[in-house]
Amino acid sequence: MTRLLLTLAVLALFLLCLYGMWRGWQRRARRQAEALPAFPSPPADPGVATMETTGVYVGTTIGDDWQNRVAVGDIGHRAEAVLRLTERGVLVDRTGASPLWIPAEDVRGARTARGLAGKVMAADGLLVVRWQLGEQVFDTGFRGDDKDVYEQWVNALNAGGRA
Repeated sequence: MTRLLLTLAVLALFLLCLYGMWRGWQRRARRQAEALPAFPSPPADPGVATMETTGVYVGTTIGDDWQNRVAVGDIGHRAEAVLRLTERGVLVDRTGASPLWIPAEDVRGARTARGLAGKVMAADGLLVVRWQLGEQVFDTGFRGDDKDVYEQWVNALNAGGRA
């Protein structure tokens, strides 16, 4: 009988922890929705892709804080994605989630990084696009299937989005 009670207590503690994490995520999303500008929607015609690569969308963070993940809508959800650079901007076409559009005029540069949004990898394992929406600066992370293309992406985005 004591084993059963102990098992139920551990299960209840586990469920309480899950509930607390879910509530925290909801609270963060609500707080950010009030403070952050609305993310731009992709245009009907984003233009012809000059560069394209597949991989995983890791997340978007606020400013220089690599741990401050954006939780508004489904922006905070990791997903397999195709990253496309066009003359009009950067499109992160995510599987099972809404696409993320970064207009070319909002791109502030790109770099490789070890970690972003709670995801830590080997050195230079992530491609990070820095962009600005109004007064707010964001970093969007992408883990490509082929990391050899990162240098091309960084050069193109730092040169103003031209491949």
